[in-house]
Amino acid sequence: MKAGGWIIIAVAAVLLVLNSVFVVDEREFAVRFRFGEIVDADYESGLHVKLPVVNNIEFFPKQILTFNNPQEPFLTAEKKNLLVDFFVKWKISDVAEYYTTLGNETRAQQRLLEIIKDDIRAEFAKRTVPEVVSAERRELMSEMLNNARRAAAELGIDVVDVRVKRIEFRDEVSESVFQRMRQERARVASELRAEGAETAEQIRADADRQSTVILAEAYRDAEILRGEGDAGAAEIYANAYSRDPEFYSFYRSIDAYRNAFGGEGDMLVLDSESDFFRYLKQSEPN
Repeated sequence: MKAGGWIIIAVAAVLLVLNSVFVVDEREFAVRFRFGEIVDADYESGLHVKLPVVNNIEFFPKQILTFNNPQEPFLTAEKKNLLVDFFVKWKISDVAEYYTTLGNETRAQQRLLEIIKDDIRAEFAKRTVPEVVSAERRELMSEMLNNARRAAAELGIDVVDVRVKRIEFRDEVSESVFQRMRQERARVASELRAEGAETAEQIRADADRQSTVILAEAYRDAEILRGEGDAGAAEIYANAYSRDPEFYSFYRSIDAYRNAFGGEGDMLVLDSESDFFRYLKQSEPN
């Protein structure tokens, strides 16, 4: 055989070998078909063989895939339109089922989009605007994710996560929502002011009560001290009088003179024979 013939045989052999083997990457699923029918979809990563012409191989990603959905209106329980922007993370869980029901990534994303939209519609329809955008947001996302997982499992897909990135109001809804929020804030502020006024009144009443008690106790103590002082003074006067009645009478008279004539221009009109001047008369020279 000529050299050219051997070369042709060698090339044909190489092509035959190349068409008889395929490599599965660890980041991919491999599906082997025989005349369009799935023969095997359970391949580990590495080198595998196939029948040329009879078998063909298609590869599908194992990684988590993401797609975003632009803003779209959804109705709440109050029939208010909210513009919702969300994204979905998903991956293939059963490549044979995935290929049979969907076939490719584009159709998979379209089907997932329908599932998620139905879930959002159902969950939003059960909730008011405040519930959607605030307190129940986490519960809403959890329910949407669980529902999407159940529906997508039949397609050979595992929904990893569903997240609402942004919720906005339409222009015609914004003003009514903001007005309601203002009214709610005003109501809360009014309640807080009423509670503050009630507390302040209680504090004032308690302070007045304590002030009355303190003043009453102070007056009581003062009267007790005054009584004790008067009693002590009376006792001192009595002792002084019992020792020298004449001197005591003289001292009291002098004290009375001092008090009677303590100011400039004071005048006192009395009978000259009055006992008030008894000691003054006694002090006159004979």
